[in-house]
Amino acid sequence: MLLVTTFGRYLTRQFTRSILGVFGTFFFLIGTLDFVELMRRAGDSPAATTPLIVQLALFRVPSVAEQIFPFAVLFGGMFALLTLSRKLELVVARSVGVSAWQFLQPAAVVAGTIGLVSILVYNPIAAELKRKATALETRLFVRGAQISNAPEIWLRQRSVDGQAIIRAAGSLPDGNGLAHVAIFSFSPGGGFSERIDAREAVLRGGYWELSDARVVSAMEEPQSYTTYLFATTLEPEQVRQSFTPPEAVGFWSMPAVIERTQRAGLDTTRYELRYQSLMARPLLLVAMVLVAASVSLRFFRFGGVTKLVIAGVAAGFMLYVATQLSEELGSSGIVNPVVAAWLPATIGAMLGALALLHQEDG
Repeated sequence: MLLVTTFGRYLTRQFTRSILGVFGTFFFLIGTLDFVELMRRAGDSPAATTPLIVQLALFRVPSVAEQIFPFAVLFGGMFALLTLSRKLELVVARSVGVSAWQFLQPAAVVAGTIGLVSILVYNPIAAELKRKATALETRLFVRGAQISNAPEIWLRQRSVDGQAIIRAAGSLPDGNGLAHVAIFSFSPGGGFSERIDAREAVLRGGYWELSDARVVSAMEEPQSYTTYLFATTLEPEQVRQSFTPPEAVGFWSMPAVIERTQRAGLDTTRYELRYQSLMARPLLLVAMVLVAASVSLRFFRFGGVTKLVIAGVAAGFMLYVATQLSEELGSSGIVNPVVAAWLPATIGAMLGALALLHQEDG
């Protein structure tokens, strides 16, 4: 097997160095641009000092940079193969009977290993830093009783009084409650019981504490309360998950989050899709290696290398766009999350292998 030979180890080092070098370059550029943007926003916030802005940028970068792993593998793989071809090392390898499939083994192993490390180690760290970044950003840029920039929140709960549907304009800055809440309560038999509108709702042990509440029921006149208590079986962690983006949940925590969300009666599609997408990442990175190989093995003296490189970049970009589109269809419930996560990577790997077969074996 080529992997255990001296040449195989040499190829492994070349691919690893190229891919990590491209990823490091992207990481630095993303961090620099994000820091500049945060400094621009800091002009409107007296609490946003330079050290805190640097810390916030460092917290945000890993989560953003995680999205460019496929491009790092694509560009790194193309760079490594073109360098080997330019130095005639691949020509020498072919002359002694080493096929393209053999010297792509180290590249595929490196890509798969980077994919595994990214989901088992890098992703949990990035998710934890993203949560810290969200809390720090809220503290620096959200003032007073403003709500966060999250989309409208919907919850469903069951309690001793029946079921209730909760709509909120957003979460409170500290993440322990909801702002501008409307609760539609139903009796155990399914009939409408009452509607409660409140300025904010803070979750306590077994009940919601509603501030400035107005209660409207079918049987009584509307009444207003400074503080109103509403029974619930929801836990604080379940409520936080309703407005926590899947990107802020680490790979190892995802199964528990999905289970808690299901128990709360909430939609778990976004979390299931994220979990499946993470597991499909190694295959997606291997597909990027095959795409890179299909456009990078041409001998320089034959010419046309530039056109092939441009075609490879375009093909990799199309595969990435197809992955994002598939995930959008999965998050909206049109496509099963498993299919949405695995289909682009599978098709990309098959098409890359087909192109390489046509090029190498006719």
